[in-house]
Amino acid sequence: MFLTDLDSNGLIQVLNLDAVFDPFTPKVRGRTQEGEDTMDEGEFDKERLVFPSGEALPLCWRDSNYRRR
Repeated sequence: MFLTDLDSNGLIQVLNLDAVFDPFTPKVRGRTQEGEDTMDEGEFDKERLVFPSGEALPLCWRDSNYRRR
């Protein structure tokens, strides 16, 4: 899965999809993509990631208390 990092506006290849869907995990491991080159792994804050279309990740993926809002 690819997501866009709002800080760099670059694509991130997510390495662990379970972390994206888990609202108790605030960061995901991924690799930045620059053209055809894959860069080193790093951790990215889910609050700063969006879908490549610009749409935010679902609240139930980011906030463990999403039902209380």
